[in-house]
Amino acid sequence: MSDIEIYESPDGEIRLNVQLEDETVWLTQAQIAQLFGVNSQAITKHLGNIFEEEELDPAATCSKMEQVRQEGSRQVKRLVNVYNLDAVISVGYRVNSRKATHFRQWATQVLKEYAVKGFALDDRRLKDGRSRYFRELLQRVRDIRSSERNLYQQVTDIYATAIDYDPKASITRTF
Repeated sequence: MSDIEIYESPDGEIRLNVQLEDETVWLTQAQIAQLFGVNSQAITKHLGNIFEEEELDPAATCSKMEQVRQEGSRQVKRLVNVYNLDAVISVGYRVNSRKATHFRQWATQVLKEYAVKGFALDDRRLKDGRSRYFRELLQRVRDIRSSERNLYQQVTDIYATAIDYDPKASITRTF
């Protein structure tokens, strides 16, 4: 498990550092409340509605995590519910606050970039170099380029089978 920053509000007031485990992020209700600028009771209400309406399955989006807190002179361990990114996003589209609006705008921008360009990148995390995702990105780009070469080879093979194919023609050499 590792801590990463996935979101920063436009004013820089909120930086969301989350725990990454099993390819998703996990936040407590208190962290979700801080992210959206509301109290924990509002988050509890929205999560309850999300699960009641079967938008999400609680078994797939909620887990227990041990949290250690200092209470006076002793450390106390408690199990707290944590919610994955699916739950956080669903709550974010229900909460009515300025911070939730900023989060929705950010999430929509990422989704729009993916829909229009076919990809979305977290430049800061990739530049950081600590992530194995950079190597994965490089491999995916290599795979795409390999597919392009295969497609180009198929086109040239088809061109070579044309009835009027002349390997010495200037158009063939430039092709």
